[in-house]
Amino acid sequence: MPQEIIKIKNLKKNFGENEVLKGIDLSIIKNEVLTIIGSSGSGKSTFLRCLNLLEEPTSGDIYFKDQNILEKNFDLRQYRTKVGMVFQNFNLFENMSVLKNCIIGQVKVLKRSESEAEENARKALDVVGMSQFVNAKPSQISGGQKQRVAIARALCMNPEVLLFDEPTSALDPEMVGDVLNVMKSLAKEKMTMVVVTHEMDFAREVSSRVCFMDKGRVCELSTPKEIFENPKNERTKEFLQRYLNSSK
Repeated sequence: MPQEIIKIKNLKKNFGENEVLKGIDLSIIKNEVLTIIGSSGSGKSTFLRCLNLLEEPTSGDIYFKDQNILEKNFDLRQYRTKVGMVFQNFNLFENMSVLKNCIIGQVKVLKRSESEAEENARKALDVVGMSQFVNAKPSQISGGQKQRVAIARALCMNPEVLLFDEPTSALDPEMVGDVLNVMKSLAKEKMTMVVVTHEMDFAREVSSRVCFMDKGRVCELSTPKEIFENPKNERTKEFLQRYLNSSK
């Protein structure tokens, strides 16, 4: 039986009068790669930020392993170690080395010793191909390298789920492949991932399921094959038309 690790029920988010999420119902299955696609402004990133409570939902429920993360006594700090986030703009500490960026969260949040944290950090940096840059500052490395460090930093916390918010959209085209390759390798290792992306080839090739969002709603949710080859929803068809035509 597939195991639900996160369950979202009737999730809504308003910014003032603007209703950005209009009742999302969705489950995230352990070990899957759920890719969320859709036009800019469809609510994808807001949805992801609600999952990590970087945005507080207006109403609805989010369950992590049957615990409602919106309850007042919920340990949010601990939850964020289990559900890591990789941001569009990296969010690295500019005044710290690559290695230190990967150590600090482990020491402060997980209370690991410096030596244990460093050992984990070096392993994670090795996984993303950034071992040779441990002493570099973020300003000394490229955007693609920064994003790989950000992924390593998230991995250091031993998350059960990784959320990716358009992880390649701030990168030059030639750097996109390196980051996607790291994500593909994580998928092969059965890391549970929720990926908001405009990279349609990644969505098609790597996803377990693809979710198409439009105007704050889930319009279609299915396998990559169904979404890309036989979309049911008119908006999904319209959105994918250009991609489908160019890939024939």
